[in-house]
Amino acid sequence: MAYRNGVAAKGAVKLDRPVGFRTSSSFKSKLPPSPSPGSALRRSAPSLFGGSASSKDDHGVPGRVRVAVRLRPRNAEESAADADFADCVELQPELKRLKLRKNNWDTDTYEFDEVLTEYASQKRVYEVVAKPVVESVLDGYNGTVMAYGQTGTGKTFTLGRLGEEDTSDRGIMVRSMEDILADISLENDSVSVSYLQLYMETLQDLLDPTNDNIPIVEDPKTGDVSVPKATVVDIKDQLSFLELLIVGEAHRIAANTKLNTESSRSHAILMVNVKRCVMGSEDHVSIENGDSSHLTKPSRPLVRKSKLVVVDLAGSERIQKSGSEGHMLEEAKCINLSLSALGKCINSLAENSSHVPFRDSKLTRLLRDSFGGSARTSLIVTIGPSPRHRGETSSTILFGQRAMKVENMLKIKEEFDYKSLSRKLEIQVDMLIAQSERQNKTLQDEVERLNLEAEKRILEVERNFADALEKERRKCQMDYMEAVKKLEEKLVSNQKQDHEGMANGKRSGEEASAVQELLRKETQLRKEAEKEVENLKSQLALFTQSEAGGTAEIVRVHKMLEEEAQHKKKLEEEIVVLRSQLLQLNFEAEQMRSCFDRAGPANGYSSADSSMSSVRHSYPRDVGNGPKAPVSTLFEQGVGLQKILSLLESEDANVRIHAVKVVANLAAEETNQKRIVEAGGLTSLLMLLRSFEDETVRRVAAGAIANLAMNGDGITEANQEHIMVQGGISLLATTAADADDAQTLRMVAGAIANLCGNDKLQTNLRTEGGIKALLGIVRCGHPDVLSQVARGIANFAKCESRACTQGIKSGRSILIEDGALPWIVQNANDEAAPIRRHIELALCHLAQHEVNAKDMISGGALWELVRISRDCSREDIRTLARRILNSSPTFRAELRRLRIDY
Repeated sequence: MAYRNGVAAKGAVKLDRPVGFRTSSSFKSKLPPSPSPGSALRRSAPSLFGGSASSKDDHGVPGRVRVAVRLRPRNAEESAADADFADCVELQPELKRLKLRKNNWDTDTYEFDEVLTEYASQKRVYEVVAKPVVESVLDGYNGTVMAYGQTGTGKTFTLGRLGEEDTSDRGIMVRSMEDILADISLENDSVSVSYLQLYMETLQDLLDPTNDNIPIVEDPKTGDVSVPKATVVDIKDQLSFLELLIVGEAHRIAANTKLNTESSRSHAILMVNVKRCVMGSEDHVSIENGDSSHLTKPSRPLVRKSKLVVVDLAGSERIQKSGSEGHMLEEAKCINLSLSALGKCINSLAENSSHVPFRDSKLTRLLRDSFGGSARTSLIVTIGPSPRHRGETSSTILFGQRAMKVENMLKIKEEFDYKSLSRKLEIQVDMLIAQSERQNKTLQDEVERLNLEAEKRILEVERNFADALEKERRKCQMDYMEAVKKLEEKLVSNQKQDHEGMANGKRSGEEASAVQELLRKETQLRKEAEKEVENLKSQLALFTQSEAGGTAEIVRVHKMLEEEAQHKKKLEEEIVVLRSQLLQLNFEAEQMRSCFDRAGPANGYSSADSSMSSVRHSYPRDVGNGPKAPVSTLFEQGVGLQKILSLLESEDANVRIHAVKVVANLAAEETNQKRIVEAGGLTSLLMLLRSFEDETVRRVAAGAIANLAMNGDGITEANQEHIMVQGGISLLATTAADADDAQTLRMVAGAIANLCGNDKLQTNLRTEGGIKALLGIVRCGHPDVLSQVARGIANFAKCESRACTQGIKSGRSILIEDGALPWIVQNANDEAAPIRRHIELALCHLAQHEVNAKDMISGGALWELVRISRDCSREDIRTLARRILNSSPTFRAELRRLRIDY
């Protein structure tokens, strides 16, 4: 036993010696008449295969197994031993017939698809037997070329000859790869090769000898047979393919027998996988109006996967003639058993048997697609001329005759080429990116040019400005001298007016004293009225006890009491107003005195007047550790919260407005909020918001409600829940829809924004229209209003994120479902810092949960997150954005797809 080394061994068969033929007197046809001699097997004559590739359908096209017979010339041993005997075969290639001599007077005649004499060149053998199959493989069909015959008849020479010494000796394997590589484009198509041998019913890898037991896998659905663990090598050129064949032939097992000095002891199987990218047929769509014109859809890229299998079968042999012993005897048994199993399968297929024993041998399992399957198959049977081997020659011829009866159903395997389309789109994207970069470079060059021109113009303007500035300086010096003279004159006049300002300050003090005296009188009148009411009550009790018939007097007394009560109520309202005015006047007087103390005698009346004007326009609610604001002082001086709240229902509009302002300022202090809510102040404010259409009342009431819901402690959360329970959310939403004033909308937005910070109100804010109202307020466009809206969205997103983290909430964000994402993305880079900061926080909170990732990508929020991670002014927000982009699989995949570094 030996291994092949890829070089022709001593005693190899030579097909170069002419042999004479002897005619026979008898003729027996073993098959129906064959096609006419002129029907050569070419791509231009597809009828020999049962139809052309263009006529295929979903069920495939029929194609009979084509069989050619090739005669080996006599070798030196046969020439010496059979010198006195004629050849046992006679060829008639023009009639595609072969005559097998039975004895000196009788012959059997057989017809084949092609009859090749001993003079036939390797090129002609390839063009007749294998080239039509290779062309079919290039068209997308599977194909098989197989050599069968007695050992030593030239099978390996026909298929696997490398032609290193003489290129004309190249076999079918080499020539078929040449045609395949010449027809395909390696940029879009690919060719891969596996080289195996079936040795003693074990499938071994000729390209990797360590892989010596390869399993055969059969798809249970389609029945396709594959060897997934075999070595697969991509072929880029003919030289690399030849190197692979040399390696495979070196590992193939061969031995020296009496019939052949280099007898193959295994079946060699070369598998060539071809993948081609083609464009699918164009689809025509009729126009709806019935016009005869058509619209053509663009063709789709398709991938055609086909496989060429070249099988060099080991030669059949008789043990007596080959002289095999020991291990070679076991090899011969395995070879004959596998060839016998192949013959049984072909017999069953030829007779249309219901059962074909493909599983009897691994060889038949591998060739299942070649006989009776979907492959286009060509079989070349090789025979020798020696009459000593007539039995083996007759068996080989009968094997070929039976194979000619096998019909295959050819099919093309096409798939949609997603990878090719993706690759083309990526190329287009890269081209567009390159074009964009070139345009950006051009734009940058243009900007640099404009900057240079601008710098030149600036230098010129600076020079002109310096000249003009010098002229203006000289002129200003002259004007300065004149202005000094005028100021000296004005100083003299201001000193004269200083005394008049002091007199005005005294008059303000006198006005304050007069107001105090008036307040004292009003208080005294109130006490007298209370005493009078008490007297009247006592008199009424006396009248009730003494006189039963004094109904008229009682009615009169009741009326007097009602009048006195109304009068008392009006007096109380006036007292509250007067006290607030008094405190304000005192505050203004103190400010005036401090201004006079700071100004000194040098400042005139104009300074005092401007200070007075600034005091009147500034009404502080809290001045740090200094004196308290007038409203808080009024609250502490005993006016009483109930009295102030009762003024909210006053019929006088001015009194009602003043009372609402007082309550709003009181609600700004945390210490007063609980008392206001407990006293019914929240209910009164909501009633004002519901019933009054006055813009000032609604604005101040909304501001007071916002103050009550301002902070995040336990008291404020309770206030927020009171607002929700009493229908405050829907009232604020209605007010937001009706109001047009920017300040009113700011107050309403601030109230809703404070409510958005409560985790317990998330669902109510959506169901009662709070979120919709907040998004509707953006119509105002005022920066202060938009800042409150952004703050509310940030608070809501933060609460949602916290609820999702705690497992309380799942699913998409309510903000995304209500359509807030487009506005958030649009204003994420707003010029106003408060708006931008709140929206950046909202985007980060929304992106923390994977369920929102796809909506944010489709809405353009991913770009803003990338910008925030790079350019945000606050370090904590930048860090949060980077952590989200790194932790989200959806964001990472999209950034990789867009090739964005972050």
